[in-house]
Amino acid sequence: MSDVNQEISTPLDCPIRNFSVLLSSTRRGARLARLLATEQLRSWGLPSEDAAHVVAELAANAATHGRTAGRGFRLLMYVVGNTVRIEVTDTCGERPPRLQLPSGADENGRGLVIVEALADRWGVSLGPRPRKTVWAELTVTRSAARR
Repeated sequence: MSDVNQEISTPLDCPIRNFSVLLSSTRRGARLARLLATEQLRSWGLPSEDAAHVVAELAANAATHGRTAGRGFRLLMYVVGNTVRIEVTDTCGERPPRLQLPSGADENGRGLVIVEALADRWGVSLGPRPRKTVWAELTVTRSAARR
């Protein structure tokens, strides 16, 4: 069974949608993560702009700071009720991300600031070793969701 594009129903008939893909830890892989996430959210009938920005930042961090030679990162998105959860897992668990405000001249370091601004909740889960997962949850309005 493929781990991409699975949809199941819960006993309460509330659909749980999920999407998972393994990508290369490169700038191209990060860009592809955003494109795939945008298209998947669109196919689910959900607003994609904020979620796409979150995916872009988390994937860029995984490709830049969580990169381990020969290993990729996994993008997982799932929707339960009105919540979209985005998870990006890489194999560099010894370097958890930190939220820090960049100085005005810095061109880098704004990724988690953007995630903090767009997500309702976000965090980091470690393990199993050597992995870490950076996750974010966004609430979508029911009127935006297609039934």
